[in-house]
Amino acid sequence: MFARGHLGELTQVVPFEMVDAAVGSARAVQSRVRELPSRVVVYLLLAAGLFAEVGYRQVWARMVAGLPDAGTSPSSSALAQARRRVGIAPLRELFGLLAGPAAGAARWRGLSVCAIDGTSLFVPDSAANRAAYGLHSGGAHAVAGYPMLRLVAVVACGTRTVIDVVFGSMAASEITYAPALSRCLRTGTLLLADRGFDANTLIERFAATGADLLFRCRNNRGFPPIERFPDGSWLTRIGGTVVRIIAADIVVTCHGGPRRVQRYRLITTLTDQKRYPAQELVALYHSRWEIETAYLELKSTILGGRVLRARTPAGVTQEVYALLVTYQALRIAIADAVLTAPDARPDRAGFTIALHTARDQVIRAAGILAATTIDLVGAIGRAVLAHPLPARRDRTSPRIVKRAISKHRAKGDIDRNSYKTQISIHILPG
Repeated sequence: MFARGHLGELTQVVPFEMVDAAVGSARAVQSRVRELPSRVVVYLLLAAGLFAEVGYRQVWARMVAGLPDAGTSPSSSALAQARRRVGIAPLRELFGLLAGPAAGAARWRGLSVCAIDGTSLFVPDSAANRAAYGLHSGGAHAVAGYPMLRLVAVVACGTRTVIDVVFGSMAASEITYAPALSRCLRTGTLLLADRGFDANTLIERFAATGADLLFRCRNNRGFPPIERFPDGSWLTRIGGTVVRIIAADIVVTCHGGPRRVQRYRLITTLTDQKRYPAQELVALYHSRWEIETAYLELKSTILGGRVLRARTPAGVTQEVYALLVTYQALRIAIADAVLTAPDARPDRAGFTIALHTARDQVIRAAGILAATTIDLVGAIGRAVLAHPLPARRDRTSPRIVKRAISKHRAKGDIDRNSYKTQISIHILPG
């Protein structure tokens, strides 16, 4: 009966011993022999992250399709009872065991680069979920859409692995959730963040961990200088923390299109202007978009824009942790493969290719156990390395809706083209 619990080749990333340890630590081991042992139920929840378009019975059918003796198929009710019996704790423990930057994560001048940002996920419109997550107003006398939860994460740039996460009701802001993520920061880490995280109290709290910060802030914020540098940056004080301010114009020259100028103002705890040049810091800030790509992979590639399955808050929490574990396992498999090829880059590794190869391995029940000859790459890694994404081009397009909700043409003259660009950075004197 335990043979039915697996994740295909990703079982080598999330092995039986790890799942058993998580289940044991959470005290969720079954008290008697069952048709659905706790370990098998955990793998069912993880496999559901690979097959977001089908229900749990169809996920089960894919898990047992490649086994010589699949046994009887449990009913939807039995699967639901088993998921409730296992609960949230084993999935949370499992995420804690896998969380962190994978080998090959981006580094800059000896610092491990990561980014923090928030996103939202849709949950089913049940009475329990409405009570926990609320509904958004669609007007004075209406509500609109599904309930949503807010998720805030710290993601390693380059490998896009999740370092830590916190989530809950949309009633709380990103700034409310963010302080909890200070637990994952330490000396040697450089944290990137957008303008939504430039609160003074948050900057002080993150800086107190010993991590370095590179945050964008609003251009209208005033920072009295206490020392000016020849490169145009200057030192100021936020509470008890001395920080450096860098103001810059990002000039985007489009070939065959318009020329745009965007002003940036950055706050950083990297105060040594010779060791950490302002020009390089402004260019490095662009790496913050790695977390946006990670959210795209999670919400669009894995979920396909779908609503989560669970109709209770406890089930939603369990499902989110399972989804994060599956995403992390895929990202670790990709990172391990990239390390074996000197010319490979994490940003050219196709996440969609890895996802579909992992799905195939689950259906075939292939690669569950490591062979006698250890294969450091595996089927997922070989597929990713065989089909690298094209090199990223410098292109730009305005931040507008590309696919309108309405089928009718939007009013106004909107340029929806993407242009090849030349980007230059001009540091402004403080």
